[in-house]
Amino acid sequence: MTFPRPRKRFGQHFLHDPAIIGRIVTAIDPRPGERLIEIGPGRGALTEALLARVPRLEAIEIDRDLAGDLRARYAERLSVLEADVLDVDFTSLRGDGQPLRIVGNLPYNISTPLLFHLLAHSAAIRDMHFMLQKEVVERMAASPGPKAYGRLTVMLAPHVTVEPLFTVGAGAFRPPPKVESAVVRLLPLASAPFDIGEPRRFERVVRAAFAQRRKTLRNALKGLVDEATFARLGIDPGARAERLTPEQFAALAR
Repeated sequence: MTFPRPRKRFGQHFLHDPAIIGRIVTAIDPRPGERLIEIGPGRGALTEALLARVPRLEAIEIDRDLAGDLRARYAERLSVLEADVLDVDFTSLRGDGQPLRIVGNLPYNISTPLLFHLLAHSAAIRDMHFMLQKEVVERMAASPGPKAYGRLTVMLAPHVTVEPLFTVGAGAFRPPPKVESAVVRLLPLASAPFDIGEPRRFERVVRAAFAQRRKTLRNALKGLVDEATFARLGIDPGARAERLTPEQFAALAR
């Protein structure tokens, strides 16, 4: 079978390793009747494995050639939305139906923006299983202190539980990427484990704190948080952002 060539501008690296595909499907454990949405199905390697477990699947694919190929191969069993996933309203896509189960081998060049986009629709989502750059998964699951801990870690904390599953080598893809990958499970939380206050202010404080990591909190948050607030919360303004827990960032934002 002849497939469309990978397009560099879409960051395409197609998964082909049957053992890895099997592990991903086992982790997802799809059941008939569930609402599964695959992001970036590409040449359909994961799509085919999922359709062996469920009668119907939905997909979002930006590449029109790949979308056309998938429609031709799977007909009525696969509904393909040809769109940029960053423009998709997942809340509207769910409608009045059951929560969505989102899966996909995400292009590395949009993975972080896409995660933030999905956070805005977390109430419509039951769970997410993604293949991502290993470094991104390490950032998502990091604890305060190490270099991996940063804005992404803190912004995810009020919304989802992050569960790294397993690492995937470059040889599982065609063409092979220059980095290792990892599969991660994200479970949206029914309620935030701590109060972030006004969401846009929380995002602004976290963004400013990590914008220049070598700056102290006093300098990074100048104009946003005053000395009295640091003192009242017992937070050292001379510390750097990676030392604070997500709960402490929420307290500063409030």
